[in-house]
Amino acid sequence: MRAVLDYCTGGNRREIAAGTSVLHEGSKTGHLFVLIEGRLEVIKGDAVVAVIAEPGAMFGEMSVLLDQPHTATVRAASDSVIYEIDDAAAFLRDQPAVSLLIARLLAQRLNIATTYLADLMHQYAGHGNHLSMVGEILQSMISLPPSQVSPGSDRQSDPRM
Repeated sequence: MRAVLDYCTGGNRREIAAGTSVLHEGSKTGHLFVLIEGRLEVIKGDAVVAVIAEPGAMFGEMSVLLDQPHTATVRAASDSVIYEIDDAAAFLRDQPAVSLLIARLLAQRLNIATTYLADLMHQYAGHGNHLSMVGEILQSMISLPPSQVSPGSDRQSDPRM
């Protein structure tokens, strides 16, 4: 993910003290963030679900792409430096290479999740408990309709036009 750092010329460089939250679950910023150095924790509810330590790692991308609130809180686990890209949608339109990196990252995450869910489905098939519903979850992931995605030119989506 270090390659992303080459594209971060338009971002605001921010120093974040350990213990400081960068973004909050449920808030909506429209910003994309890239770790330059340090260590960040991804927190869902009260649980730390991931640690971000690789320079060039991005976060906030799901909120930007889905135009939804952030799904987790991100907090500095150590003093850290990040790039904050204010108009993430415009940045991603202008930087297709970064958009492709994010698409690959999200595809990798989805592959891991579906592989894990398929394994659970096989392990708990016929048990009659809540884990037997994994097959239904997998099917619903595949059958999800796109949410409010409207193809068109950048000009059409810009309210100033």
